[in-house]
Amino acid sequence: MALRKQVFAPGEFYHLYNRGTEKRIIFLDEYDYRHFLFLMYICNSEKSITLRNVGEFFDRGETIVDIGIFCLMPNHFHILAYEKIENGISTYMRKLLTGYSMYFNKKYKRTGKLYEGVFKSIHANKDTYFKYLYSYVHLNPAKIIDKNWRENNNRNSASLLKYVFSYPYSSLKEYKDKKFRIVNPLPFPAYFKNLIDHKKELLEWLSFDDA
Repeated sequence: MALRKQVFAPGEFYHLYNRGTEKRIIFLDEYDYRHFLFLMYICNSEKSITLRNVGEFFDRGETIVDIGIFCLMPNHFHILAYEKIENGISTYMRKLLTGYSMYFNKKYKRTGKLYEGVFKSIHANKDTYFKYLYSYVHLNPAKIIDKNWRENNNRNSASLLKYVFSYPYSSLKEYKDKKFRIVNPLPFPAYFKNLIDHKKELLEWLSFDDA
């Protein structure tokens, strides 16, 4: 059994990510994405949860982590989380990943592990890494329409930016709409105050030519 090397500490920020075992697709349709987002919300609770008894308006009470950014891709996910309480991240991720794995295996009539081992984590303790993560995570969907956009000198940055902002399975939608459900931006650095600043930052990354 794989053991975690990262020790989480309250008051610190962590980049959490994982992908499907053997790089398999873990979100096969819209309902899979929506169920994972639903779990991201309800699992962020000190309460014990029985999914069959949880409705859309579940009162989750006190949260155990704060989510700053996230993005779900067909075969992997990214989450930037703030550890609010002791073992908050570990508890949250256990509930989230176990809940989704059970849903997925039941729906698709399969057995065995869904993810590529224990979820990965990086301590986000530098300002430069925070800014990098914001752009890196939110630009992930650009790969769906242009897999090699970073190496493509003829990429259409405006088209990629439009797609990224319309992508429904990332935290960028909550920042764009200013309707926060999964995300709580308060503990995180407020680099970008408005929608124009968000777009400017991501467009600069999309337009950057490192060749």
